[in-house]
Amino acid sequence: MNKKCNALRVKLSRLCILLVCFAVGYGIDMLINHHNMKNNSDQQYIGPADASSVKSFTPETLLSLGRLSDPQVSPAGGKVIYGVSYTDIKANRSCRNLYLLDLAREESIQLTRDASSISCARWIDADHIAFIQNGQIVSAGLSRSGKALRCRRVLSDIPEGISEFTVSPDGKKVMFVTSVDGWAKTPDKVYPDITGAEAYRADDLMYRHWDHYTDKIPHTFVAALDPLAKKSITLDNSSDILVSEPYELPAEPFSGIEQLCWSPDSRYIAYSCRKLTGKKYAYSTNAEIFVYDTESPKTIRITRGGGYDTTPVWAPDGRHIAWLSMERDGYEADKSRLMCVEVEDSCEFKVLSHPVDLSACFAYNVDAPVWAKDGESIWFSSLCEGLQGIFKVNLSGEVTRLTAEDDWHDYSTPFCECRSGKIYSTWMSMDAPTEIVCIENGVTTQITHENDAILAACEGITTEKRMIRTVDGKDMLTWVLYPPHFSPDKVYPAIEICLGGPQGTLSQDWSYRWNYRLMASQGYIVILPNRRGTTAFGQEWCEQISGDYCGLNMQDYLSAAKALKAEPYVGKIAACGASYGGYSVYYLSGIHGDTFDCFIAHAGIFNEEHMYYTTEEMWFPQWDNGGSPWSKSPKAVRHYENSPHKLIRNWHTPILCIHGGSDFRVPYDEGMAAFNCAQMMGVPSRLIIFPNENHWILKPQNALYWHREYFSWLDQWCK
Repeated sequence: MNKKCNALRVKLSRLCILLVCFAVGYGIDMLINHHNMKNNSDQQYIGPADASSVKSFTPETLLSLGRLSDPQVSPAGGKVIYGVSYTDIKANRSCRNLYLLDLAREESIQLTRDASSISCARWIDADHIAFIQNGQIVSAGLSRSGKALRCRRVLSDIPEGISEFTVSPDGKKVMFVTSVDGWAKTPDKVYPDITGAEAYRADDLMYRHWDHYTDKIPHTFVAALDPLAKKSITLDNSSDILVSEPYELPAEPFSGIEQLCWSPDSRYIAYSCRKLTGKKYAYSTNAEIFVYDTESPKTIRITRGGGYDTTPVWAPDGRHIAWLSMERDGYEADKSRLMCVEVEDSCEFKVLSHPVDLSACFAYNVDAPVWAKDGESIWFSSLCEGLQGIFKVNLSGEVTRLTAEDDWHDYSTPFCECRSGKIYSTWMSMDAPTEIVCIENGVTTQITHENDAILAACEGITTEKRMIRTVDGKDMLTWVLYPPHFSPDKVYPAIEICLGGPQGTLSQDWSYRWNYRLMASQGYIVILPNRRGTTAFGQEWCEQISGDYCGLNMQDYLSAAKALKAEPYVGKIAACGASYGGYSVYYLSGIHGDTFDCFIAHAGIFNEEHMYYTTEEMWFPQWDNGGSPWSKSPKAVRHYENSPHKLIRNWHTPILCIHGGSDFRVPYDEGMAAFNCAQMMGVPSRLIIFPNENHWILKPQNALYWHREYFSWLDQWCK
C-alpha cells in the first residue's frame, strides 16, 4: 500500500512540475507579448487596418493593405517566417513585422508587434532566427510555445548599417551587405580639413545611379556568427569578399543578396559581380559568376563572356551550380537562360564541365531558379503567354509546367518542397496582392489571408482576356478590366495603360503604384495591351521594339484603343504610362489624331537626345536607340529623328506630366520640358514634381497625393 502511495505521490509531483513549467512558459510568453504590445503601443506600432470601415476600393484602401514578403522556411521544413508591412498614412510611414506559419496546420500567428520595421528574417537553427532592425543584425529565440520571440540580442556593430544578410547552412557564418567608399568623391575624401562642404567630384561616369550619388557602393562581408554574442560582428573581424576591389556587390540598383549563395558545406560563396567601373560599367551589362573560398580566401571565376550572368544557386549535394544568363553584352532584354555547370566543392573547388543551357528548348525567359531537394532538377518561374507560372527542368533540359496555363495568377518560384509532394509558393493577381499558397497535385490552395477581410468589403471587378488584331495581322493579348456592376448598356470612360520598360509584360501582377483594380473601381474600363516589346510571347515579339520605338508598338496601342472604342459601352479614353510608358504617352500625343481624350505621363522620356546625355546606365540607350545621337547608323538616325519632342507642334490633347526630383534614370527635367512645351502650345496641362522621390513614388502621403491627382485629371477630361 505504501509503495502504491509513494508511486502516486511521484506521479503527482511530476505532473505538478510539468504544470508549473507549462504555466511559467505560458506566463513568459504572455509577458513577452504584453511587454512588446505595451512598449510598441507607446511607439506607434502599425498593424492591420479595420476592415469594418472599408466601403469601397479607394487609394486609401490600397495603401492600407498588408504587404506580405520574403517567406523563409525553417531548417526542418515545418515552419515559415515571413513579413507583412502596414502603412499609417497620417504618420506617413510603414512598418514591417514578422509572422510565423505552421505548415502542418497551415495556420499563421503574428510574432512581433514592433514600431520599428523588421526585415530580412533568416533562420539560424530550429529555435533561433536573425533579422535586421535599425540597420543591425538582431538574433532572437523562439519561445517554448513558438508564439513569441525572446532574448533579443544585437549581434552587429557596423557603422554604415546592414541592408541584407544570409546565414550559412551550418549556422556558423553570416554574409552581410554594407556600404563602402565609392566612385563619386565628397570634399572630405579629397581634403580632410573640409567637412562642411556639400559636393560630389567625378572623373568618370557612374557618379550617380538610380536615385543617389555613388559616394557609397555596396560590398558584401563574411563573419563568424554567434547568436548569443552581442555586437560580435564588426568590420574588424569580417572579411570583404571583394577585398578592396572597387566594384559593387551586389550590383545596384535592383540586385540584392540573391546574387550570392552559400555552398552546402558553408565553405564557398558563389556570387555575381560586374567587375567594371566608370565608362566601362556604364556601357556594359557584363556580370560574371565567381566563387569565393572563405578559408583561403581565394576567388575563382566560373564564367567568361560578354553577357549578363546572375543569380547563382548551389545544388543541395554541392555537385552543380546553376545561374541565369543573358548572352549579349549591353542588352537587358536578351533571353534569360538557365545555365548549369558541374563542380567539386570538397577541399579544393574545381569546375568539372562546360556550362550547359538547360533552357535551350524553352522559348521563354527563366527567372528565380531554386534547386529541388533531389538535386536533379530546378524549379523556376517564367512569364509565359501573359501569365507567370512555375516550371521544373531536369539536368537533361526537359521542362514541365506545374501551374495551369489558364490559372490567372502570377506565381513566384517555390520556397519550400515537402516529402508529401506539396510545394509552397506565393501568388498574386490583378484582384489581390501577394499571399502564400500550397500546390498539391496541380491544385492551389491559398493559406495566408492577410487582406481577405478588406478585399471582401470591396466590390469586385471583372477581367477579360482579349486578342486584338494588330496592323500587321498578328494577335495581341490584351487584358480588359471592367468596373463593378458593369453593364454593356451603359457608357464608361476608359484608361489604356502604356507599359514601361520598354521590355516587360502586363500579366496578373499586383502593384501599389499602378493598380488596375483600383482604376476599374473608380468606374473606368482598363485596357492593358501586351504590345511589341513585351517579354512573355517569345524573343521575336520582345526584340522587335529595339530601334523601333516610333513604329509597330505605337500602332499596337492605337489598335487596342480603336478596338475598344468601337464598343458601344466605351466613351472617352485616356492613355497613361510611366518611364517608357511615359515616352509612349508623349509620342502618342503627336500622332493619335483624336483617338485619346487625355494623357498622363509619369517619369516619361520626352527628348531622346537629352535623355542620352543625362541618364546613368549608357548600355541601355546605346543598344535600344541604335547608338548615340551623333551616330550615323540608320537605326540611330531614325530613332532620334522621331523623338517625341519633335512632334510637339501636333499636340492638342490635355496632358498631365509627373516626375520625381531624385529620378536619375529618367531625369526630372524631361517632365518639365514636356510640360513647358505643352504650356507654350496652349495645351491644357499640369506638372507635378516630387522633389524627394525617384522613378517611383514611395512615401505614403506622396503616393496618396499621386493617386488623387491621377484620378482628378482623368475625371476632369474623361468623365
